[in-house]
Amino acid sequence: MTRSLMVPPADPASAAAHFRAKLAFHTDVSDVAADLTAGGDPGFVLVDSRSTAAWDQGHIPGAVHLPTALIPEQAAALLDPAVPVITYCWGPGCDGATRAALALAERGYRVKEMLGGFEYWVREGFAYETWEGDGRRAADPLTAPLTTADCGC
Repeated sequence: MTRSLMVPPADPASAAAHFRAKLAFHTDVSDVAADLTAGGDPGFVLVDSRSTAAWDQGHIPGAVHLPTALIPEQAAALLDPAVPVITYCWGPGCDGATRAALALAERGYRVKEMLGGFEYWVREGFAYETWEGDGRRAADPLTAPLTTADCGC
């Protein structure tokens, strides 16, 4: 037996339930970018859970700055409990967005985490803001298609 199949795949119904549940907790930068640029209300608020220094270094346009440590005292003033929240932090090597999502969920917010965080937002070529002004880098060919905005997945 191969290493990949030492534990056999789940039956299709269990796999479907698992992947459906996984998507209830996560979204990705491409989907968030598409929703934010489509015009109108995206149906969620995007929360940057990083420090002020990190926010100033670069953040997603339209995001609300709410560092994780300040969620207990500031969430109610900044967020409507009826509107879903999507959290992000630096990137896949950081649990900041997960901690922020947990803190918000414990306070009654419906919340998802944006996989890839600010790192993949920038790597996929989406616009960002800094304390110095707007920025945008070319898409990294290892993270996003170079010829279209839609990767097809």
